[in-house]
Amino acid sequence: MKDKRNEVLARQLIDYSTKVKKGQTLYLEIKGKETLELGKQVIRIATEKGVTVFWYYNDESLLRHWVKNASDEQFKQQAGLHLGLMQKADAYIGLRGSDNPFDMADIPQDRIDKFGALFYKPVHLEERVKRTNWVVLRYPNNAMAQLAETSQESFEDFYFNVCCADYGKMSKAQDKLFELMSQTDKVHIKSPGTDLTFSIKDIPCVKCDGERNIPDGEVYTAPVRESVNGKITFNTPSLYQGSVYNSISYTFKDGKIIEATCEGDIVKLNKILDTDEGARYVGEFAIGVNPFILHPMKDTLFDEKIAGSFHFTPGQCYDEASNGNQSSIHWDLVLIQRPDYGGGEIYFDDNLIRKDGVFTDAEMEKSFSAENLASKDL
Repeated sequence: MKDKRNEVLARQLIDYSTKVKKGQTLYLEIKGKETLELGKQVIRIATEKGVTVFWYYNDESLLRHWVKNASDEQFKQQAGLHLGLMQKADAYIGLRGSDNPFDMADIPQDRIDKFGALFYKPVHLEERVKRTNWVVLRYPNNAMAQLAETSQESFEDFYFNVCCADYGKMSKAQDKLFELMSQTDKVHIKSPGTDLTFSIKDIPCVKCDGERNIPDGEVYTAPVRESVNGKITFNTPSLYQGSVYNSISYTFKDGKIIEATCEGDIVKLNKILDTDEGARYVGEFAIGVNPFILHPMKDTLFDEKIAGSFHFTPGQCYDEASNGNQSSIHWDLVLIQRPDYGGGEIYFDDNLIRKDGVFTDAEMEKSFSAENLASKDL
């Protein structure tokens, strides 16, 4: 798709998100044929800037044959190749626009677990995430439009409005929420099917304002690992490892998921949670604030930023907001609390801070409005 907005987005990825400079090295991963146009703009602009670019094409239609058939030694050798490249990179950009997000649906769970543990974790979770300036984003193709249940043309307009938001303004808007979360001990969340308590005391908070994900728009931390108690029922579908899960519900006791149900494959759900010891504990709690994203589309990078939502994540914590939980999975699950999704409340230290998706602080709520955060470059 040739679109002048690709250049606007490419410059944002290079200059704002990764801040890659002359003389540095960029590792660029391109997934999906329609993503190539944006990839070309990233390569051109980065090269003109004096950046050395390593790029390669990848998507699930190729990856499935590797994951299905590789031995442990082959996984390790492939990881070694990419780890060497990632260790030399100053920045990473992942452009993701696979033609069929279900290409991995029939791969056995034990094969996906091996890929996660032997390749993805050392290359991405332990090297890319911890050391490089990185950003990942989805690209608007027909497969994404189908998941969003809209036309590709309409989806493209939505996509560029979301991804080219004024992230500088969003960063400033997040300051007040960041301070509030940083001072909080006890969190209490209520929604239909949800009554959950946990502590975030002394766990660092992080603003997500366009420097790691595009689209962006969340402030995250992590619960104290053993502090989570109660029940949560998520009201957005989740596409994870090639399968769709609806109405996932977890019961927690002292931080651990002791019961997990869903509409769908409950056995597969629990196999994922049994991947390792840390998979049944939570590594992230985040509040979504992107006003341009209002409805789920089975794409985590978008869904977790939905205005009026929060997400709660079994698995690996981030080093920047560490609660000590280690796992080869990181599964962001979203609960929307706006009235059209059933409503709900979030309390910080027994004070109501958001009701039905709206912050009780009127100034904070206004700062996250679409009018305030719209891009001036489109």
